Amino acid sequence: MRIDRAVLREIPLELREFFEISSGGTKARRVLLLTLEADGITAWSECVAGETPGYTYETADTAWFVLTRWLLPALVRSEFDDGRQLHPVPWLRGHPMARAAIEMGGWDLEARRRGISLRDLVGGTMDAVPVGVSIGIQKSDDALCAKVEQYIDEGYRKIKIKIKPGRDVEMLGAVRKRFPDVPIMADANSAYALPDDLPRLKAMDDHDLMMIEQPLSYEDVLDHSLLQKQIETPVCLDESIRSPGDARLALSLNAGRIINIKPGRVGGFRSSIAIHDACRAAGWPVWCGGMLESGVGRAYNVALATLPGFTIPGDISNSRRYWSRDIVSPEFEMIDGMMPVPDGPGIGVAPDIERIEALTTRKEVFEAQ
Repeated sequence: MRIDRAVLREIPLELREFFEISSGGTKARRVLLLTLEADGITAWSECVAGETPGYTYETADTAWFVLTRWLLPALVRSEFDDGRQLHPVPWLRGHPMARAAIEMGGWDLEARRRGISLRDLVGGTMDAVPVGVSIGIQKSDDALCAKVEQYIDEGYRKIKIKIKPGRDVEMLGAVRKRFPDVPIMADANSAYALPDDLPRLKAMDDHDLMMIEQPLSYEDVLDHSLLQKQIETPVCLDESIRSPGDARLALSLNAGRIINIKPGRVGGFRSSIAIHDACRAAGWPVWCGGMLESGVGRAYNVALATLPGFTIPGDISNSRRYWSRDIVSPEFEMIDGMMPVPDGPGIGVAPDIERIEALTTRKEVFEAQ
């Protein structure tokens, strides 16, 4: 097979509500969508880089530059036997989110070529996956508890609560008091540091959390290891894990007990599967996080979460949790806390091409000569 054409588009999508984490918040997303065409087959993927470098150094603008300057021009000259082999510009360092857009698109191409679902190509074992929800930082404990109650009533099986210094221990205590039996976890997005914040992190042990996600800096794997020795709550690593090598380091140092795998963050499906396999061998559970994806990116997350090591509900919420209207059909909608896995060829959902074209704010086309 040869990549004959690649099209990169940017579209704006408005979130239903402002979403705040410790490093800032957003009300809208700049979504980068990639289509790859080979042998009459068209695949879709999404680059999950955000608007600012608050989560990672990559942004929608850096990803656009790397994709259009180096990756896509090289890609349309490439030939391959299996879409999972797509690795243009192997010398490029970093930029896993940009690279993941191509790598994951290759998986969709291969699944469509074989006429099977992405889940089956990945080797997944589930027809539906358990669903959790992420709640941004709220202005008051009452507002937070109202959100938690809403999502419990909707059937979500895990409640993730964003925290930051000043909105953490006492806030979590209020939620736990109101909901003594609900599975809840905290996500700090690197908002804390040792040794100053150790007392507050220790105090979270009193609230029976499933885990505290990424409490320290993304570079502090060693400090996470030191922290885990001093608290009872399992530490979950997110931003610190950018590759299978990072995962092996974390496992070796016992820098936590859980890893959140986001395929865009780690460079695609091959890396995600390698991390999953290493964690499963070590007895660490994994789960699939979200990056406020459209339905295109969500389809990849759902497929990945069918692997057997994903034993914790992922941030794979309903499309309508974030968007008044998604860009795929059918939209993602859970049933009794479980998200059905698309079983059609490839990602299994159909992008709304007419709407995407109407929303497109910039577009670049690359064709094989």
